[in-house]
Amino acid sequence: MIRTPGADLDRIQTPKVRDGDEQEARLRPARLEEFVGQEALKSQLSLSIRAALDRGEALDHVLFAGPPGLGKTSLARIVALELGVAITETAGPALERKADIASLLTSLEPGQVFFVDEIHRLPRAVEETFYSAMEDGQLAVTLGVGPGARVANLPIAPFTLIGATTRSGLLTTPLRDRFGIQHRLDLYGPDDLAAIVVRSAGVLKIAVHLDGARAIAERSRGTPRVANRLLKRVRDYAQVNGDGSVDAGTAYAALDMLEVDHEGLDRLDREILTAICERFGGGPVGLSTLAVAVHEEQDTIEDVYEPYLLQRGFIQRTPRGRAATPHAFAHLGLEPPSGGQSLF
Repeated sequence: MIRTPGADLDRIQTPKVRDGDEQEARLRPARLEEFVGQEALKSQLSLSIRAALDRGEALDHVLFAGPPGLGKTSLARIVALELGVAITETAGPALERKADIASLLTSLEPGQVFFVDEIHRLPRAVEETFYSAMEDGQLAVTLGVGPGARVANLPIAPFTLIGATTRSGLLTTPLRDRFGIQHRLDLYGPDDLAAIVVRSAGVLKIAVHLDGARAIAERSRGTPRVANRLLKRVRDYAQVNGDGSVDAGTAYAALDMLEVDHEGLDRLDREILTAICERFGGGPVGLSTLAVAVHEEQDTIEDVYEPYLLQRGFIQRTPRGRAATPHAFAHLGLEPPSGGQSLF
């Protein structure tokens, strides 16, 4: 039985931005031309949006994949704005029942964007409800219970589902194949991150020198979210220990105090590398064992820390687990094990 939209929508949908969060929201770019980096993605996405507008149709369903903090949510909101339609936001874990999907999809206006963050965490039964909605514009509804139950197809307005995931490998093939537009966001380079820092500093009214922006960018793990977070902490340091402006010297001093080193590694990054190099002789070591060793959740290591360590060449994945590279030993000031089970 389908429940009508009501209090449950407050649980599912993202709340509106509060006045106190307005400045935080302004850090997010509002248009594609304001979105720094990901040039190929932007070009392809802009083309798809223009074509959909020219035809007067809803944009095909879109999947954004990549590590956290790269701008998947921002891009979803930008797509809605570029299309000139509203956006409804939710997250995979919040959609617990088929009725949740029915309430939301039947309330959408034609062409509206429906954004699902962490879409890989949708319950399987709920995920299957999307299939006919995405492909046929219909919602399969079960009427009645027991032997007399029957399935009716309820027409819904054309819409664009935008899914975001940090773990695209966990998406089922039937769901992934229904996204006509699929993009993967890559980690950002120092130049793009420096541009993001300069823009964010303008929003936050922070006086930042270009060398200060570059210093922050170099230690931001290739992630805009991290860059913005570090900028705020460097601002605090500059306010207390300087004249409030951020140059390279101030940025480096602040980041050293925050235990963010020249490679962008923080304390937990180094704990992960130290565990692999010292406790497990360079590896390989299983993810579950590594998580216990550093007192952190497996998902956090795999989604937040590991992508950057892999990208920077500190660790490698092997069939038997994670292994440290010579670069990791050198960064920690350790000698790689001689002989034995070295993988390199």
